Amino acid sequence: MEVVTPLAEIVEEIKEAGGEAFKYCFQCGKCDVVCPWNKVRPFSIRKIVWQATLGLPEIELDEIWRCTTCGMCPAACPRGVEQIEVGVAIRRIATAYDVFPSSVEAFSAAGASLAGDGNPLGEERDSRDAWTEGLSIKPFEEGMEILFFVGCYYSYDPRLRKAAMATADILKKAGVDFGILGNRESCCGESIRKTGNEDVFKSLARENIKAFIDNGVKRVLVASPHCYHTFKNEYPEFMVNFEVVHISEFLQELIEQGRLEISGEYKKKVTFHDPCYLGRHNGIYDQPRNVLKKLPGLELFEMPDNREKSLCCGGGGGRIWAETPKEERFSDLRVAQAVEVGAEVLATSCPYCISNFEESVLSLDGDTKLEVRDITEVLHEALNGNGGAS
Repeated sequence: MEVVTPLAEIVEEIKEAGGEAFKYCFQCGKCDVVCPWNKVRPFSIRKIVWQATLGLPEIELDEIWRCTTCGMCPAACPRGVEQIEVGVAIRRIATAYDVFPSSVEAFSAAGASLAGDGNPLGEERDSRDAWTEGLSIKPFEEGMEILFFVGCYYSYDPRLRKAAMATADILKKAGVDFGILGNRESCCGESIRKTGNEDVFKSLARENIKAFIDNGVKRVLVASPHCYHTFKNEYPEFMVNFEVVHISEFLQELIEQGRLEISGEYKKKVTFHDPCYLGRHNGIYDQPRNVLKKLPGLELFEMPDNREKSLCCGGGGGRIWAETPKEERFSDLRVAQAVEVGAEVLATSCPYCISNFEESVLSLDGDTKLEVRDITEVLHEALNGNGGAS
């Protein structure tokens, strides 16, 4: 049997990058049992943690880039190994040496776009608020009730702009005094941080924090769970704290306060998908369901793997920028689950989930129909009387 001597200098480098918890692992394998990758192909996060323990991470291979940071393995781990932090620490080393296999070359391009224009999509910063044309949406000013932090995908992606428009119209109907930052807004930086690019994350965070402080922002409304997570849990590392509210929480608040009157119906069968960064990472499960349950005529069904056990869409950890072979897409499995419970609408509240599900429904049998909707779109259709049966 070959004896492997740990490479002490690499072990220390992983520790310094934030992955020290690998030392608690006793290789029980529970992480591999719950990992969604093993529903579509073999993958072992346990092996990656073991390699970190030995100081032998294979940074040139695809494996360290597969983790979607869904949160299933740390939730199952009996030893508090913090597999996500270990994986990100290894990615930081790879990023520092500019080692990206061809499958994740897009991570490097996303980082360059974020550094240059504040978004990962290669779009111009000055067109960040182009979706508001003709909608009379105000720039945020100090004293307003809340800042609507739109986010990159809701600002630029043609499909997701529809959800941003629905959100803005709902806020207007509820009489919310809100505004946006427009081109003063930068990406929250959550996903680029998970790819290991700490420098770009810190730069984006500082830009947003400065914009918040300069404009007197106290309360921030976000539509993306990734923005929610990083503002709430990671920006405090910079010694700031802003009140952060996810749109599902705010909609429930508006309904409970009587500011949003729902008179229309939504006569469709709906199932709700819990995004990883809304549910497992931040414990928001009831609020989006409570909003949906307020819509007259809506029938709500639960899929297998719901709430704490929700099946990842595959877009976290920067994977939204990677090209995933069709046979390895978690989103295809999730869409199939929605169809199996008889849903006409697959509702969620995350731009990555929506993007992946929209791609997956294209592969459904021609006779099978499934609509993918942000919960704001579902509510907006009901408010406007467009929620009739399919």
